[in-house]
Amino acid sequence: MSDQLTELEQRVYHYMIDFLADNTYQPSIRDIARQFSIKSTKTVSDLLHALERKGYIERDESRSRGVRLLGFSGGGQTQPIPFYGRIHAGTPSVLPEDRKGFITVDRRFLPTHDTYFLKVKGDSMIGRGILDGDFVMISPSLVVKTGDIIAARLGEDATIKTLAHRDGNVLLEPANEHDAAIEVKPDDDYSVLGVVCGVYRPFWEQLEQPALTNGSTNGTNHGATNGATNGPISG
Repeated sequence: MSDQLTELEQRVYHYMIDFLADNTYQPSIRDIARQFSIKSTKTVSDLLHALERKGYIERDESRSRGVRLLGFSGGGQTQPIPFYGRIHAGTPSVLPEDRKGFITVDRRFLPTHDTYFLKVKGDSMIGRGILDGDFVMISPSLVVKTGDIIAARLGEDATIKTLAHRDGNVLLEPANEHDAAIEVKPDDDYSVLGVVCGVYRPFWEQLEQPALTNGSTNGTNHGATNGATNGPISG
């Protein structure tokens, strides 16, 4: 995922979303400076550079309002959440070049601003209401607790399971009586990608998206496009 936003960067980002929804054009640097009582336009420019570098906006500095909000779908009090098509072993596990699109979500439902979506393949978590083809919202910043549903990486594979512990070892438990739990050994290449904090279940999904400019995503409703290094996240 992109680098985390500072508190001020997040406030500026949300202000830009809401301003665009109300006015159909972007705020100027001076508008942003007034809104946040920033005296220096250079400070505002630096904030916009940070948002661009972290993957939230694109800028055309030849225009006074030349900012494009990546993934913005037009509604205020919302936030476009990136959907990634693959994960990688190591850190970071998700990379900007693997972003496939955005799903725009009401900000009330976001526990942290750095959430992202992965797509589920399989039915091992059917007992917890997570089905094949669902998009799961993952927060890498939430504190992970025993009993949480998490996204975890094992080597170059990823899975959605309930976190448990047994005899000092990590246990990844399915919610399907036909699947066995995964016991993580001390020398396994294992990491927690984040806590599952929401499920999005579309009944239709646009096959192709020529530009990352709205909340649609790629693929088909039943197709698997996310998870392991070259495939979906196992559920």
